[in-house]
Amino acid sequence: MKMKGQRVLMFVDNIFEDMELMYPYYRLIEEGAEVVVAGPRKKTVYKGKHGYPFRSTAAIADQQAADFDLLVIAGGFAPDQLRRDPKVLELTREIHEAGKVVAHICHGGWIPISAGIMNGFTCTSTPGIKDDLTNAGATWVNEEVVVDRNQVSSRKPDDLPAFCRAIIELAAK
Repeated sequence: MKMKGQRVLMFVDNIFEDMELMYPYYRLIEEGAEVVVAGPRKKTVYKGKHGYPFRSTAAIADQQAADFDLLVIAGGFAPDQLRRDPKVLELTREIHEAGKVVAHICHGGWIPISAGIMNGFTCTSTPGIKDDLTNAGATWVNEEVVVDRNQVSSRKPDDLPAFCRAIIELAAK
């Protein structure tokens, strides 16, 4: 259990990418992490892009960056809604500035863009937000997983095995 004792924050809102939330959620628990899935409201069921439900375990407003060892951001269209919440951006920025792992997949990169933490980083994402990332100062590459300092990024659900391996490896250091 490479992540025993570590606390992971994930965000959830409606139209999250089902696999990009659930696969890392269960994989990181399997490695011994405690995973908190925070939504706009605590104990609320959110519906994924493909219809899968997921109940938040906490409210975003109640979270403090210092309580977490890393942040994992799933894609789908939820990140577009979530990045409008100043608390989401604050948590993302503070976790990043503390040198902790910030991982994002697919459209999840919208949150780090809006948090202002992508300048000078190499990353990947769905091609749909490539321009957003480069306009935020990142160098975009088309690879299944990219690790640059404390950031891990991937493109799509097919990349989830490599994405999770990279998160676990970086978090275990």
